[in-house]
Amino acid sequence: MQQKKWKAKGIFLDLDGTIVDSTDAYLEAARIASKAIGKNPLQTKTALEIPKRIEQGLSFSDLVEGDTKKFLSVYLKAYYSATEAKNKLLPNVSVTLEVLSAKYKLALITMRHVPNEVIQKELDCLGIAKYFTHIVTALDTTKPKPSPEALIQCVKALDLEMCDCIIAGDSVNDVRAGKAAGARTVAVLSGLYLCEELAKECPDLILPDVSSLPKFIK
Repeated sequence: MQQKKWKAKGIFLDLDGTIVDSTDAYLEAARIASKAIGKNPLQTKTALEIPKRIEQGLSFSDLVEGDTKKFLSVYLKAYYSATEAKNKLLPNVSVTLEVLSAKYKLALITMRHVPNEVIQKELDCLGIAKYFTHIVTALDTTKPKPSPEALIQCVKALDLEMCDCIIAGDSVNDVRAGKAAGARTVAVLSGLYLCEELAKECPDLILPDVSSLPKFIK
């Protein structure tokens, strides 16, 4: 059955796993954190489960033996240090952002606990900063995703109504935040989460990646 196209004026995009491939940075952070607590490197599958747990505020003590508090502290610092060198644009993202920004107002919402200017610098280096009207990091809100606070901030900054906005992201928190705010929700499979994990959150749409999004909006 043909998917009906949505009308939209604003699109809110997640960063890690949606616009950029953060896999190498996650693995590097896990390697450094494991070494810091005197443990062998984690298997890749286990290492990539860590950021999912952290994002949702869930325990990962069953995945990491030893001092998990120290592991988390070292992990986060190592991850933020690694993003600039390790992260890269996912396929077709730049072209997609160019197409979307010509018709809609774009905002970026990330759960990274870093200053706004750090994200701005990364986007500049990737050549995509020009496409975004507004950027929100976890430090710009009292409650990051899945709270709707960041989306509400974006709506005000872009002078839009929430019913005219779409949020697209690779995580359950993106879907939850969108639903809490009253925006359309699009889950993409380009990040850490499996289709079945995202489907449980009942997003309005599930796509392989963000480059498919322009086909579904008008």
